[in-house]
Amino acid sequence: MITGLGGGFAARALAVLHRIEDGALTLLLGAMILLAPLQLFLRNFFDTGITWADPLLRVLVLWVGLVGAVAASRGHRHISIDAMSRILSERAQAAVGVVTGLFTAVVSGLVAYHAGRFVATEREFESIAFSGIDAWLCEIVIPAAFAVMALRYLLYSVSNLTVLIGQREDAR
Repeated sequence: MITGLGGGFAARALAVLHRIEDGALTLLLGAMILLAPLQLFLRNFFDTGITWADPLLRVLVLWVGLVGAVAASRGHRHISIDAMSRILSERAQAAVGVVTGLFTAVVSGLVAYHAGRFVATEREFESIAFSGIDAWLCEIVIPAAFAVMALRYLLYSVSNLTVLIGQREDAR
């Protein structure tokens, strides 16, 4: 969570966003947990299956992975190399946080932009994913997830920058 938000509007908005992320993950994972065994059961015992289940499960894996990445990014619970945090001062950690947050925000923003272009192309060419479902509807999670992560890391950088600025003013 971003420090310094207090109990204001931004903190409440983030809490709502976190509940939406958690709800989406629960719904998506629940659908996968129900649909995959059902498909196996139907194939093994009745020599049949749901024709759209396998493509939908592949789409659900994509959505769970990206919504999970967004949820992991909210609390810095993602995979990271954190060898220096124990030896750096709080100020140095904040400076590193600004740089790494900005880098992550830029990379995530670029991925979001190009994924958005890809999705727009899929929509323009009316690509079909399965069972008449437009492919762009299945892929929209890619630019959306990376855009949220870009914004989140930009805010983390600003938060770390305010720590740095606050420490400079305290030192005077």
